[in-house]
Amino acid sequence: MPHAETAGVEATPRTRLRWWTELPLILLVYACYSAGRLLARGDVSSAVDHGLAILDIEKALYLNAEHPLNRLFTSEPWLGVPADFWYASLHYLITPVLLVWLFRSRTVHYRAARTWLMTSTFIGLIGFTLLPTCPPRLLADGHGFVDTMAQYSSYGWWAGEASAPKGLGGMTNQYAAMPSLHVGWALWCGVILWRFGGTRLTKVAAVAYPLITTIVVMGTANHYFLDAVAGAAVMGVGLLLAPYVMRITDRARERFGVGATPVAAAAGAVARNAVARDAVAPVTVGSGATSSSIVSGGCQTSAGERIPRQRESRFGSGAEPSASSQDAGDGAAAPAR
Repeated sequence: MPHAETAGVEATPRTRLRWWTELPLILLVYACYSAGRLLARGDVSSAVDHGLAILDIEKALYLNAEHPLNRLFTSEPWLGVPADFWYASLHYLITPVLLVWLFRSRTVHYRAARTWLMTSTFIGLIGFTLLPTCPPRLLADGHGFVDTMAQYSSYGWWAGEASAPKGLGGMTNQYAAMPSLHVGWALWCGVILWRFGGTRLTKVAAVAYPLITTIVVMGTANHYFLDAVAGAAVMGVGLLLAPYVMRITDRARERFGVGATPVAAAAGAVARNAVARDAVAPVTVGSGATSSSIVSGGCQTSAGERIPRQRESRFGSGAEPSASSQDAGDGAAAPAR
């Protein structure tokens, strides 16, 4: 039986997946995720404290990639503007495109990959709830960060509120920085491209996409480096949990009667009938008028018997029985010679 090479579990779905059931499922999960982000806004002061604590940890670890990248993107519009487009767009384009591609071209791996992505996304939502974090761009000016999304907002559809379209900033949670699911989803895309792309170009894209995304989220001052690390860790935990999630959903289908498709059910019924028929159908040995019915286990039934008396046959398969070996008409065994 084929196994998912992404999540280490059974990849072939027990029911045939259909796009008209998959699309509403994905939209429902994303709607729940978006609503959860809004509900998990948290307190602003605690979010700022968490952001400053992350900066202190990075300073203690001599990690300071955010400041030089942010200064570069701020001073060089030819870098900053494409970076803002990258941050505001690709997160919502490449991931669904890869899901559709998997569904159409790598169906055997789709369910495991989709479960991995959804599981990791919900883990990220837990992180937003437990640890609301102020991104670098929203810290006070004294911390040295510039909001490039606000600086270059005239070039795109976004305003100063993250990547939300202008006028819709209130519909996003700006303190959902830890973990960075921009990085997490990009890492998922990279793994999918590397494993199933099959060409050198896709392998290059598999490495470049999550790497550039990590640079972009720091250079635009939307995430800290540790946010990116946490995003990768969330995807790792989701990968480990995905097999268990799939088993739980399989058991739920069985319990609530969500079975196989009609084609699969018909095939299973034919197979079961064939097994039952082979188990009980008698096999005739011999030829002409001298034939004997052989039932399972090598026992024979005389011509007048309705229920076999379980007498062992005394002739091998394919051998003609002798006249003395035939049963008497009344069902009694012929006398031995």
